[in-house]
Parts: sequence; structure tokens; C-alpha cells
Amino acid sequence: MATKDRGTSMDTVDKNVIKQQDQRSVTEIALALVEEVIAAAVEFIQDSQSPIKKVKWLTHGEFTAERCRRQIHKYVSSWESEDRWVCCTTLVRRDDIVHSFRYIYCVRWSVPTALKPMPRVSAAAFFIVKVNKRKPPEMPIDVKYFLEGQALIQRPGTIRFREHWLREIIETKHQLMESFPI
Repeated sequence: MATKDRGTSMDTVDKNVIKQQDQRSVTEIALALVEEVIAAAVEFIQDSQSPIKKVKWLTHGEFTAERCRRQIHKYVSSWESEDRWVCCTTLVRRDDIVHSFRYIYCVRWSVPTALKPMPRVSAAAFFIVKVNKRKPPEMPIDVKYFLEGQALIQRPGTIRFREHWLREIIETKHQLMESFPI
């Protein structure tokens, strides 16, 4: 009988140890989840305190290629980023499509330094502007953009720009260049 009782008490001890380990792992998971929720809530509040800036784009009657280039440059200059970034906006192409004109602008960002005033790599965003031939002059032009390496086409004023998008593009290009021997 003593052996039977000892075996039972060992099983009980093993079960208690397993329960304690399970409780610790559940607690660790819960703490990690709470930390993630708090971080997401802080980011949400920070975003709500600085809302996305809406842009009143040129109308069809006001449109010229140069005015649009300046407005795009002004728009991207309003994006929240460190002062070290510089950008340049250029008209890349103009296409005459059946009922509209399509203008493609490229905005290039780089981070010049004293050692490298002309960086080897840059990040780009492409703006696609559609000017419809049949729309009234008071209607705004259609503007979309995407960053190189991304498939998501965005409309200005619908999503907050994230500086880390540019950093990721630049870092990826640096890694690619390092992988090829020169």
C-alpha cells in the first residue's frame, strides 16, 4: 500500500509541476499580447492626433504639367519624415489615351551626407495623374501613386505615409548591391 500511495503522490506532484508550467506559459503569452495591444493603442492615438492631410488637387481647367509637378512636390514635402531626406519631382511621361491624358511623375528620395553628397541609391514613388478630356473644368484630376517595389496603388489622403517605407527600399538596394562583386 505504501508503494501505491507513493506512486499516487508522485503523479500528483508531476501534475502540479505541469500545471504551474502551463500557467507560466499562459501568463507569458498574455503579457506579450497585452504589450502588443498597448503598443497598437498608443500608435492609434498618435495617428488620431495628427490626422491624414487632405489635398485639394488641381481641377481639369487649372491643370498644366508644371503646376501638377509642383503640387505633387508640395504634397510629398508635407509627409512626415526626418529633415535629412531630400526629394526631386520630375515628369517622366505623358500618354494620350482615348478619352484622357495620363501623366507619370517620379519623386526620388535620397539621404545625402558630407561624405556622399550624391548617394548611390534612392527610393522612388510614381504618381499617375489622369486628366479626362470630357470632364468639366471644375472637376478635380485623378491622382494615384505607388512606391517602387510595392504593388499597392494608393490615393493621396487615404493612408498615412510611413518613412520606413523609404528606408526599406534603400536598405534593400544596398543589400542587392553588396551581393554583387564589383
